[in-house]
Formats: sequence, structure tokens, C-alpha cells
Amino acid sequence: MELTRRDALAALAGGSVVGGGGAAAIGRNGEATSGAQTETDDGSSNVADASFSAVRDPLVAVAHVVYPDEITGIETFVETYALGRIEERAEYRNGVERAVAAMDDRAESWYGGRYASLDAETRDAVLREMGTDTADPVPDGSAAERVRYYVVNELLYALYTSPAGGELVGIENPQGHPGGHESYQHGPR
Repeated sequence: MELTRRDALAALAGGSVVGGGGAAAIGRNGEATSGAQTETDDGSSNVADASFSAVRDPLVAVAHVVYPDEITGIETFVETYALGRIEERAEYRNGVERAVAAMDDRAESWYGGRYASLDAETRDAVLREMGTDTADPVPDGSAAERVRYYVVNELLYALYTSPAGGELVGIENPQGHPGGHESYQHGPR
């Protein structure tokens, strides 16, 4: 199953994030923007924060670990969703940066490389050894709790609130997405 930018934007809309920042995740040529001020088609400018470059690869690397194997298009999906979430939200962006820094610190001290540079099996081990698989999601908690809140849960939320991701678990019509009267009359496919 392939995830697309459209799925990411639908997940952002479901979380009531699409406005200026969420829609700006796609640049003029359809590519995800990073690190520079750009101008959108309507002439307005948006700041694609330079710090996004630092969190992009680790977020994509985590998604490759926590998303089911049959998912494709992860990079585009995560780039679009994550940029939409952190743009114009300084406090949230700082939380993501701190969580990613904690993952990188652990990966470097335990395995000798930054998190995104490790193979998938080792990345999974880092998350488990940090305790993120059992940690409560707490935005200002321990490193494991922050990683669970800002990284793991956020990526899983994005996946399962997107139309394509919702189909994986039999949710034909995730909350916040219109489906019409007929979709409520029939069960999932």
C-alpha cells in the first residue's frame, strides 16, 4: 500500500492542522520544502524551518521501523506530515527536536552512529532499549516518554488517520474525513 502527500494532508486535516502550515508542506514544484523561505502559488511566503532538515531523516527512519512492511511512499508521507506539524509551532518543534536528539544520543553511545544511519534492526533495538515501546507518551517526561509522544505516537497517528493507513486496520473512513451517507450504511470492506 502506498502512502502519498494527499494521505499526509488528509491526516493533517483530520487533526485540524491544515491551515497555513500544513498546506505549505508542498512546495511550488510538488516537492517537500526544507530549510528555506519559499513562496507558494498564491504569492504568500512560508518559512520551511531549517531545523526540519535535522529531524527529517530520523523521523523517516522511525517510520520505516514502526510502519507495517507493506507500506511504501514513507519518505514523502512523513516529510509532508511532519513539516505540516512543526511549521509555525515552535514549542512542538522544540519537543520533536529534543526527542530526536535523545534518539541520536542513545544511538551514538550504544551503536556508534546517529539513529538514521543505523540499519532497521538496530533502529528498532534503540527504540526498545530506550523503553519507548512501554513508555507513556509524556511531552515533558523522560527521553523515552518524549520519543513516544513526539515521534512514535505522532507517526502512528499520521498513518492510521490517513485514508490509506486507515484501510490497513479496517477503518474505511477515519474520523474527520468525509465519506457520505453510504459509507455509514456499510461495514469496512
